[in-house]
Amino acid sequence: MQTVLSGIRPTGNLHLGNYFGAIKNFVKMQNDNNCYFFIADYHSLTTHPNPKHLHGNVKHVLVEYLAAGLDPEKSTLYIQSDLPELAELSLLLSMHAYLGELERTASFKEKARKQPENVNAGLLTYPVLMAADILIHRATKVPVGKDQEQHLEMTRKFATRFNRIYGEEYFPIPEPFNFGEELVKIPGLDGSGKMGKSEGNGIFLIDEPSVIRKKVMSAVTDSGPTELDSPVSEPVNNLLILMAAVSSPDTPAYFREQYSKCTIRYGDMKKQLAEDIIAFTTPIREQIKELSANNDYLRKVVAVGKEKAYANASKTIRDVRRLMGIKAF
Repeated sequence: MQTVLSGIRPTGNLHLGNYFGAIKNFVKMQNDNNCYFFIADYHSLTTHPNPKHLHGNVKHVLVEYLAAGLDPEKSTLYIQSDLPELAELSLLLSMHAYLGELERTASFKEKARKQPENVNAGLLTYPVLMAADILIHRATKVPVGKDQEQHLEMTRKFATRFNRIYGEEYFPIPEPFNFGEELVKIPGLDGSGKMGKSEGNGIFLIDEPSVIRKKVMSAVTDSGPTELDSPVSEPVNNLLILMAAVSSPDTPAYFREQYSKCTIRYGDMKKQLAEDIIAFTTPIREQIKELSANNDYLRKVVAVGKEKAYANASKTIRDVRRLMGIKAF
């Protein structure tokens, strides 16, 4: 059984792109692997979030992942800051992380360009903390997006370097977890690109039916096909991709056929898509509302997750201290 780890950024409400891009696969993954999922509140501090909002964002993400199917009895679900061993391992790993390699990371250079007034040490050492997140549980597989591939490669480098310096193959060298064809990329409603939080083109899991209808009815399409069997334009194809994710298989097939025949009516298509999204998200939305009101259950989930994560993390810290020569008198 593989040990798989994935971090979750507390950046507000989740949308359908998040669900089909990762959460759906996490739910499957927890059945066959030893999974650790953590909410990365330490990582979010590199951009100085409003302290009044941080805890609320952590709660939103916790609730929505639970509502979408993460099972705290099948996997370990915890909050990053509940595990102080992570900070210690990050410090210890940083002794063999060099300034030049940290400064060369693409994410650091990009963030330094975007926020020149806030180029903090946490931003520079972000890859070291991410390595600690992975190595604290000696994970063998890590699901990563394109923007995190370099960070995983640095984790591999730090693990290899530690093993070589201290003469023991202690840390396994983690590999990327590849979802393959199961990873569905959900486009946004603006006619191009992918669904995102900041782009304003998404359907959120918490959206009420009236909000969903309004968003879908205002989605970008085109002026309509003018020739039989003409290629489907990108904006319309984006809606068909979204429809394929939430509707019965015959629904997008029907509207593709209507497009091919130049008889498609975008109003009908959007109404159908909106109702299918509502049917898909309603059970999740209702579960979100129920969980949000149940603070006792949420406290239990994070307490159990912390205990399970600590059992693993404390052993790793003891071993790393021993290998590095840090011993009690």
